[in-house]
Amino acid sequence: MKKPIFVLIDGNAILHRAYHAMPRFEIDGKLVNAIYGFISILFSTIEKFQPEFLAVAFDVKGPTFRDKIFEEYKAKRVKPPQEFYDQIPAVWEFLAEMEIPLLTKEGFEADDIIGTLVRKINGDLGTGEVIVVTGDQDTLQLVDDRTKIAMPAMGAVKETLYDQSAVRGKFGLLPAQIVDYKALSGDTSDNIPGVKGIGEKTALALLREYGSVKKIYEIVEKNPKEIEEKFSKSILQKLIDGKKEAFLSYDLAKIRTDVPLNFKLKSAVLHDFDADKVIKFLEKFRFKSLIKRIPKSKREIGQQEALF
Repeated sequence: MKKPIFVLIDGNAILHRAYHAMPRFEIDGKLVNAIYGFISILFSTIEKFQPEFLAVAFDVKGPTFRDKIFEEYKAKRVKPPQEFYDQIPAVWEFLAEMEIPLLTKEGFEADDIIGTLVRKINGDLGTGEVIVVTGDQDTLQLVDDRTKIAMPAMGAVKETLYDQSAVRGKFGLLPAQIVDYKALSGDTSDNIPGVKGIGEKTALALLREYGSVKKIYEIVEKNPKEIEEKFSKSILQKLIDGKKEAFLSYDLAKIRTDVPLNFKLKSAVLHDFDADKVIKFLEKFRFKSLIKRIPKSKREIGQQEALF
């Protein structure tokens, strides 16, 4: 018997990937490349993983709890032009036509919604697994024996599927240590400061030795001489000076798993949509090549079964 699969899509990350990777093309004077790319990735995901359940999480406008604890969070990130944002409503409209749940929560990012659902619905899935589809490596911290991260192909970027072994192979860390790594070395893309002077190699070495930021600082407090002997006096001083930033960075990098959500797994059952409405949407945007890739709806399946 096939194990049930729940696919969670990081809407913002996939839409960004589509916008930057797809050739620019317009319909009636409006750019639609991100819309096309998003739907194409969605259909490819359904074809590849054949999930029983599927939902999409999106960020919403406004500050998150991370902005409140660190005003400079993501401050250096260049925002996409308005033509990117103008394509979001059409994607949301398409998800409604597909009857795919669109999940948002004020004050939180899509990652936090995904992290919460990954932990929340595992019991409901029985022996099944969760696959998170994203372009954001932050989500690798969620990987466990029942959760994988899929980064879809787009343009020159090849598809990658991360399980625990793949994460260890690429980063030399356990998935849960991704947060500790960013707490020490920082993350320029999100403007997470990390500990000043602690680079990637030193962060990796410290984590291989002690396992976590919490444990590192226990040693710093109780036996600082050990850090000095195994690493250097300079590194010890950097850790002492950067303790506040380390734990701040940990809180910024950590995906929340306690977002208050009113979500039931049964609401995410895939294939429960009206194919005619989906076709009408795709025809409106002249996405003819996508029409033949529409997954079969339960209504179609039921009609076909009734003929035999």
